Amino acid sequence: MGLFQFRVMPFGLCNAPATFQRLMENALRGLTFKGCLLYLDDIIVYGRTEEEHLERLEGVLSRLQSVGLKIKPEKCQLMRQSVRYLGHIVTQHGVSTDPEKTAAVQEWPTPRCVREARQFLGLASYYRRFVRNFAGVANPLHALTKKGEKWRWGPKEEEAFARLKDALVSPPILCHPDFDRTFLVDVDASEDAIGAVLSQQGE
Repeated sequence: MGLFQFRVMPFGLCNAPATFQRLMENALRGLTFKGCLLYLDDIIVYGRTEEEHLERLEGVLSRLQSVGLKIKPEKCQLMRQSVRYLGHIVTQHGVSTDPEKTAAVQEWPTPRCVREARQFLGLASYYRRFVRNFAGVANPLHALTKKGEKWRWGPKEEEAFARLKDALVSPPILCHPDFDRTFLVDVDASEDAIGAVLSQQGE
């Protein structure tokens, strides 16, 4: 009968994503966060100038080739001013939510059970850094999803739901930091939430 071994990563194995992520991190060790970011098979290469970008791109492509990994040219987007990456739009100005992903929020129906409330909170939580005082705003909805809590959708929950939807439909752009300027840390706490924001004064 013999021993059978996969030659490529098969679909459906529960450990496949973690194994592939580890492979990619090992392959690009020393390059990540110094001109490139990666999540599974999504690699983003960035630079301040065209020359720096091309140099970093060459480094990533050379590394992939040296470890025997191949890329599909038709799936590559090169020399872009703006890219979609993991549900976000990344530009030279900063990071914003991807309108294609957040458009569903506008049409999201009012949750009728704990499962539906958790689904909405899952999406909203992914973009929590774009919503000021997210924990405080979402607190009434989180309270509904606690174990043993009776389902009751009232004015408080409706207001929290509406505020989160509004915040996600028109979120701010989070600017890239300027390391030549002073950073400010704003902290706040209440009975329901605790939060902190790292910011800079700007125009």
